[in-house]
Amino acid sequence: MRPLTLDFQPHRRSGLLSGCLLLLGVTLAAVCLVAQQHLDQQAEQQQGSLQHAKHVLTGDNGGKLELTPAETREQAQNLAEMRKVSQQLRRPWERLFAMLEGLPHNDVALLILTPDARKGQLRISAEARNLEAMLAFHRQLEASGELADVSLLNHEIDAQSPEHPVQFNLSATWEIGDANP
Repeated sequence: MRPLTLDFQPHRRSGLLSGCLLLLGVTLAAVCLVAQQHLDQQAEQQQGSLQHAKHVLTGDNGGKLELTPAETREQAQNLAEMRKVSQQLRRPWERLFAMLEGLPHNDVALLILTPDARKGQLRISAEARNLEAMLAFHRQLEASGELADVSLLNHEIDAQSPEHPVQFNLSATWEIGDANP
């Protein structure tokens, strides 16, 4: 009878594939670590920039007792710009666009809308097929609840074109009612 040989822990051969996979895993972990450190540095820089901007906007000058005249002017300009943007954002844009889109103006094409939130004015540049279409559009804007004091600034009939379209500019007061604080 032959002797019985039992090997409870077989010898494993590590091949080239397992060595490559281990090397790839270590490399990937190192790349992730370097990328995380880079992102942390960028986040710290952004946080520093945010703190600096906060100090500038709130007027906290970090221990300085007075601002120079140039810094005071710059701060006033920044504040005026922020107020202008804030006024623009408080406008009821959706109501204005819904009103303009709801008007039956098949013969009129809106070209440019130029709002001035500070003055509450809206300038409309458009093109109509003819004078009658332009006047009808003008009446529709006057009858709307959103705009008041609609006035024709100028118009020009394109005599070169066979259809003779009319390009015109209107000015109106943009009634906002409850949008003011």
